[in-house]
Amino acid sequence: MTLNDTISIAETVFAQEVDHEMVILDTESEQYFGLDETGAVIWQYLSENGALQQVFEIMFEKYEVDAKQLEADICRFTQELVDARLVQKQ
Repeated sequence: MTLNDTISIAETVFAQEVDHEMVILDTESEQYFGLDETGAVIWQYLSENGALQQVFEIMFEKYEVDAKQLEADICRFTQELVDARLVQKQ
């Protein structure tokens, strides 16, 4: 997974914020996933725009973070979402 990748959220996946936490339901596997605050922010931006480079640019402008660490976190998290079949790489 790199910042050059674009993803789309699977049609069988629904996300909802519950008690300041993002909960994701995969209706196909019937599994629930809970995201921490950082994961929820990344999920929000991915759902608005699946281009990882744009997610990176938005987050880098909004948060005081190391660019290399942010890139690694976005790519790692997105790969975990792909592995869980919550999103697809395009």
